[in-house]
Amino acid sequence: METKYFTVTGLNHRYGSDFLEPGMKVKLVKEPDNEVDAEAIKVEMDGLGQIGYVSATYRTRIGESMSAGRLYDKIGDTATGTVRFVLEQGVLCTLDE
Repeated sequence: METKYFTVTGLNHRYGSDFLEPGMKVKLVKEPDNEVDAEAIKVEMDGLGQIGYVSATYRTRIGESMSAGRLYDKIGDTATGTVRFVLEQGVLCTLDE
């Protein structure tokens, strides 16, 4: 099965990324009522709630990671992911399948 990577963005609007480490679990939650993007997927962590969003644009994606739009139809209303890399330009995760 092909590994699906995604980038978490918007972290600096909440908690930042200093607390994130490889192996941590995140929850992806579709946000169809989002006024800006009907394919928005928010990223949450237990105990914190929302920490960011799955990147929706090439400007904020790391490498060839999937945008929220490409990932949207591949998950149910929720899904889980795992933090793989915490980089200066963002946080790269894999979709748990």
